[in-house]
Amino acid sequence: MILVTGGAGFIGANFVLDWIATEGAPVVNLDKLTYAGNLENLASLKDDARHCFVKGDINDRTLIAQLLSTHQPRAIVHFAAESHVDRSISGPGEFVQTNVVGTFSLLEEARAYWSALAAPAKAQFRFLHVSTDEVYGSLGPDDPAFSETTPYAPNSPYAASKAASDHLVRAYHHTYGVPTITTNCSNNYGPLQFPEKLIPLMIFNALHGKPLPVYGDGLNVRDWLYVGDHCAGIRAALRRGRPGETYNIGGNSEKNNLDVVNTLCAVMDELRPDTAPHAKLIQFVTDRPGHDRRYAIDAEKIRWELGWAPAENFAAGLRKTVRWYLDHPQWTENINSGAYRAWLDLNYGSR
Repeated sequence: MILVTGGAGFIGANFVLDWIATEGAPVVNLDKLTYAGNLENLASLKDDARHCFVKGDINDRTLIAQLLSTHQPRAIVHFAAESHVDRSISGPGEFVQTNVVGTFSLLEEARAYWSALAAPAKAQFRFLHVSTDEVYGSLGPDDPAFSETTPYAPNSPYAASKAASDHLVRAYHHTYGVPTITTNCSNNYGPLQFPEKLIPLMIFNALHGKPLPVYGDGLNVRDWLYVGDHCAGIRAALRRGRPGETYNIGGNSEKNNLDVVNTLCAVMDELRPDTAPHAKLIQFVTDRPGHDRRYAIDAEKIRWELGWAPAENFAAGLRKTVRWYLDHPQWTENINSGAYRAWLDLNYGSR
């Protein structure tokens, strides 16, 4: 049994689905079901006894203590977080409350639970914290990629809140001995991603003939990681990672945003030729404040120590992603709520 927080969101749901498919072990899945948490992501597990879903908040320490006591998990995999830079700019308070205070609350209950375990279970237990490359700040065009020893330099409220949570996780290992592991990943893409992030937003808008808004000059660079590869990296870190260590997980696929959108448009032209060319929908909009220019991940440590490397190249992963959205129109329609439309208006309507 493992406890997963945020397991109804994009990466968390993919992890839960892959975990049950590959490991066959049961999961207690705790999710607050905010706008990006979607039980529809877990529909295939509805009647699976190995999946126990609990609606709740990581700040609810009474609930956390009860779940740990009842289910006795051998690990906590912590995905739960507010996770989008644009949202953190317009409402940073929620990011501090969830990402910083929530992680603290979870760590406190994990520490109490772990401290009371018998020796064999205590030695086996792990607290795996899923974080982001955004904590490292921004790179110049010729700078070396982020490594695990890169100094933190967060540039957005989101990145700062994740950096703070990373520091708390580190401190709980070094101060209390809690067997923590932190993973810092690059930009994820794939099925089930809420369309506030670049790739699903472009697919969603292209499907509806809407403008494809690209920030600034479109030349901001990110390393792109297929979500299935990320989940495999987390499983490797959970299985073989050393307590107290950090592992960067990247896709080895640096692309600027404009190249990503143009590549996506070419895939859409092929799969939906009736509405081609989709590139005509590209529209440059005013850049967001503090937009980091480049991220890149050096994932050599996890490759050499744990034997993990991404299996998916960007072209194939993007095609899989576009195909998934085209094959699941009801999913995208169901999340097109008034709240989502209001968010689009706030972040893109005035740009």
